[in-house]
Amino acid sequence: MTSTSDLLKKVRKIEIRTKALSHQIFAGEYPSAFKGRGMAFSEVREYQWGDDVRQMDWNVTARMSAPYVKVFEEERELTVVLMVDVSRSGLFGTVQTTKRERLAEIAAVLAFSAIVNGDKVGALLFSDRTEKFIPPGKGRGQLLRIIREILEYEPDGRGTDIGGALRYISGAIKKKCNVFLLSDLLDVDPDGAPNYEEALKVAASRHDITVIRITDPRELSIPDVGLVSVKDAESGRTAWVNTSSPKVRESYRKWAEAASAKSSKLFGSHNIDHTDISIDEDYVRSLIALFRSR
Repeated sequence: MTSTSDLLKKVRKIEIRTKALSHQIFAGEYPSAFKGRGMAFSEVREYQWGDDVRQMDWNVTARMSAPYVKVFEEERELTVVLMVDVSRSGLFGTVQTTKRERLAEIAAVLAFSAIVNGDKVGALLFSDRTEKFIPPGKGRGQLLRIIREILEYEPDGRGTDIGGALRYISGAIKKKCNVFLLSDLLDVDPDGAPNYEEALKVAASRHDITVIRITDPRELSIPDVGLVSVKDAESGRTAWVNTSSPKVRESYRKWAEAASAKSSKLFGSHNIDHTDISIDEDYVRSLIALFRSR
């Protein structure tokens, strides 16, 4: 358990860094990426040259015997919900930080960006169950609460159930919102296929979902360090692995690559924006590229 003073130092450090990033780097990226995704129907009018044909109102067009399009107004206030994986695997880290700490920093950048732009932000912390839901709100207090909870929360569950978390969001929030799934995505079957496809499909039909996968370099390839004992942080199971075996290392590498490819294919099939961020790299470029790709 982290002491209160240490926790406050971590929170303050994250606040200072992410506040600067949100103002200086992401100030222009966030509105262009997410503003306009929440649109409310306003009226119909006659088609004009250059209008998007995808906005045609075919019922009115047929009734009036002339082309008409739907007109939408941008909703001034959007809602951002951070779906944060707090399962035990997030405590893993082979560089200067853990996946949970890096995840908290990225979540803070997103929350700051939302708050600076006048939007509400909330959070759902999950493991193999729904751990804690922080309803959307505004202000610095809301932001600091989210950061503290991500860093310090002690989950009751050990595993990861992304499908359950997505189903919770689908049921708890009726109005369309921007949902960021922040996770290592270690919720797969033995072949590496995601276990949450159906829940993701339903959630994506209701909300604008973006996936940010946090990884550690040692999860993608195993170094040659001889015979080692490894422990699954979520199941508690242990096993001896001979990392000196090229066959073992190559087999694991192929599995990790296949699992990543299957996740990417799933997101692509549902037009879900996604990116992978390793804890040993600067996440700023990845986030900017993600924002601009939208």
